[in-house]
Amino acid sequence: MVQPSEPIVRRKLSTEVYERLKAMITTGELRPGDQMPSERELMERFGVGRPAIREAMQALGGMGLLAISHGERARVLSLTPRSLFGQVDRAAEIMLTTSPGALDHLKEARIFFERGIVRQAAERAGPADVAALGALLAEQRAALGDPDRFIRTDMRFHARIAAVPGNPIFEAVAESMLGWLRQYHNELLIWSGKENVTLLEHEEILQCIADRDPAAAEASMVRHLERSRELYRHQGA
Repeated sequence: MVQPSEPIVRRKLSTEVYERLKAMITTGELRPGDQMPSERELMERFGVGRPAIREAMQALGGMGLLAISHGERARVLSLTPRSLFGQVDRAAEIMLTTSPGALDHLKEARIFFERGIVRQAAERAGPADVAALGALLAEQRAALGDPDRFIRTDMRFHARIAAVPGNPIFEAVAESMLGWLRQYHNELLIWSGKENVTLLEHEEILQCIADRDPAAAEASMVRHLERSRELYRHQGA
C-alpha cells in the first residue's frame, strides 16, 4: 500500500539558525544579560554565511529576545510581559489607523478589562496602594490647565490601579491599551469642563478602592469609562 506523500520542506538557512539561537536562549545556554557569540563564531559553529546569521539575529531582536547595537555584540534580554506587549505596539498602531471599527473595539475591550481589574484592586489594595493612587490624583489636580500633563497623569492613575493585584500581565496590558488610545485623545474636549468631571470620577473610584468595595468600584469605573470613551476619536471624526 502506497503511503501518503510527506514531502520534506526545505527551510531557509536563516530559519534554521533562528531556531538554534532561540534554543540556546530557551535552554539556558545563554541567559539574560549574556552576550551572544560573535558573528564569526556563529558562522563557524553552524557552517553558514553572515547573511543567515544577521537575519536570524534580527528576527530574535524583533521578538524582544536580543538587544542589538551597532558595533557591539548582541545581548540576551529578559522577556517580560511589558516587553512582550511592547512588540505589538507598531502593529496595533497600524490596525487602529486602517481598520474603521478597531478604535471602538479597543475602547470596549478597555472597559471589559478595567471593570475586572478595579474589582481586584478593591479586594487587594493596601495602604501604600491607596496612598500612591491619592498622590497621582493630587498630581492630576495640579495639572489642570495643562492638557498633556493632565492626560498623562490620568493614564498613570489607571495603570497604577492595574498594578494593585500584583499580576504583571495585567499591568502590561493596561499600559499597552492606554498607550494605543493616547494618540486618539481629543484634547480640545478638555476645555469643556470635563477635566473636573474626570477628577470627581477618579476620586469616587479611589474611595471605593479604599473602602474595599469591589461592586461599587466596578460600577464607578464603568460609569467613568462609558462617559469618557467619547474623548477618544480619530482625527476629523
